[in-house]
Amino acid sequence: MNIDLTAADGHTLSAWRVTPAGDVKGGLVVIQEIFGVNDHIRSVVARFAGEGYDAIAPALFDRVEPGIELGYESDDVQRGRELRGKVADGDALADIEAAIDRLKADGRKVAVVGYCWGGSLAWATATRLAGIDAAICYYGGQVPDMADESPKVPVMLHFGETDASIPLDRVEAFRQKHPDLPLHIYPAGHGFNCEQRGSYDADSAAKALERTLAFLAEHV
Repeated sequence: MNIDLTAADGHTLSAWRVTPAGDVKGGLVVIQEIFGVNDHIRSVVARFAGEGYDAIAPALFDRVEPGIELGYESDDVQRGRELRGKVADGDALADIEAAIDRLKADGRKVAVVGYCWGGSLAWATATRLAGIDAAICYYGGQVPDMADESPKVPVMLHFGETDASIPLDRVEAFRQKHPDLPLHIYPAGHGFNCEQRGSYDADSAAKALERTLAFLAEHV
């Protein structure tokens, strides 16, 4: 269901929330790609709710243009990149923090999981914000650029072996700076978790989800 969140600076944004019908294991903030809180991200929220997590996906583009839902064609990619370029990292983190605070109000542990742009923001959340218990980063392109930052909580990372936008040498350089973090590389490209993209890889997506759920079960 659609809900409203209020960030610390007073900005009001929308978010998609699905709460499990039964027992709740913990809270989970799902951080969007550059395509908005679209049908795919809502399905990710529903999937985690089905696994017992009270999940919220904040609409990070609301600061620029509310209601953004893009597809995965070339025009959508260009539009998403333009919108992402207009959102300061600090503002995005403030909106993520608003979702974290909403979930923590119920007294549960909270983690974040992010994809693409959201994967980078999940890492930044783990290194710069307080209040979460774990983070999972899927193919975050800016994660290697932030390798000098140290996470405050356990972090798991997923990358694609053939992801042209995140060369493996950059991933390996990141791994050398954080050798204790679980970092998994899959025989797939960028966006391998999204069934609506041509780069979708069902086997890699299933294995990454299995590892993610085990990681959440351990820390949340």
